[in-house]
Order: sequence, then C-alpha cells, then structure tokens
Amino acid sequence: MTEPLRGHLLVAAPSLFDYFRRSVVLVIEHSDDGAMGVVLNRASETPVAEAVPTLAPLADRDEPVYVGGPVAPEAVVALGDFDDPEEAATPLIGSLGVLDPDHLEPELRHLRVYAGYAGWSSGQLDEEVEQGAWIVEEATPADPFSGGDLWSAVLERKGGSFALLATMPADPSLN
Repeated sequence: MTEPLRGHLLVAAPSLFDYFRRSVVLVIEHSDDGAMGVVLNRASETPVAEAVPTLAPLADRDEPVYVGGPVAPEAVVALGDFDDPEEAATPLIGSLGVLDPDHLEPELRHLRVYAGYAGWSSGQLDEEVEQGAWIVEEATPADPFSGGDLWSAVLERKGGSFALLATMPADPSLN
C-alpha cells in the first residue's frame, strides 16, 4: 500500500470518462483492506429534509443530498464542520469529520449529507493512483462545503501544470 490517503482528495484525471468523470472524492478510509470515500461535487435534487428528516435540523435550509458514489446508494454518510472535532465519529482533517448517527446534537458550522459512497477493494485505489487515474491533493475542511466547480478549483489550487488542466471545459468539444 502507498501512503494512506485518508483526508486527501482524489481529483479525477481528464482521462476518466466513467462514473467519476470530473469528480472530486474525499477519502474517508484507506488501509490494506481497501478504501472508501464520498464524491463531493455531485448534488442531487432531493433535499435533506425529504431524504433524511432526522438530519434536517443540522443542515442548511433547502440543502440537497449529494450523491456520494455508486456503492450502496441507500447508505447515508454525513460530513460535518465541527466546533469540537472530538465530537466526530471519524475525525478527518482539522474541524472536518464524519457525523456519528447516534449522536445528533453536535455543534456544527456546516453539514453535508451524501447518499452512497465510492469504494475500492484491497490495493485497487493504489493501483488507480499509480496508473494516473486520480490526482491526489490535500483536502481542507472547507472542501465539502464549497460551491462552484470544485474539480477546477482543486486543480488550480494544486498549481503548476494542474492549473492549466483546471481551465479545461467540461465538454472539450466547446474549446
């Protein structure tokens, strides 16, 4: 296994034309057994209040559920920007962590709810990173809650030749 990528972003390389095209994934777990994360930049049209009413009081009004990935779309993963990161079930980076579904009274600045997740079997993510399918960047606690084109923003932040990639249009035929 390469260096654990927990708390890092996986930015889909332009060569990925599958489900993950132009996606940004936050890695929540990465070990010898495999990896899992959530796609940060794929909002659905379903509001949290409709899909997961128990989490609605913690979310911003009219906050949509995000599509976290193709695995187990009925599963719920909630990321929070915690006042006290020790309240997170799984602390990730800084004040960012995974919400404990049995402890729904934390002090949060933001909450984002994801349906499903992205998963990789043992060694699969390491192989995909080695093959250049993913561009790895350190995450910030604000990444899950940012608006706009997160794919381009993270590549621009990475700098160098990646900043040039950030200017690539979603549909290259429009270039």
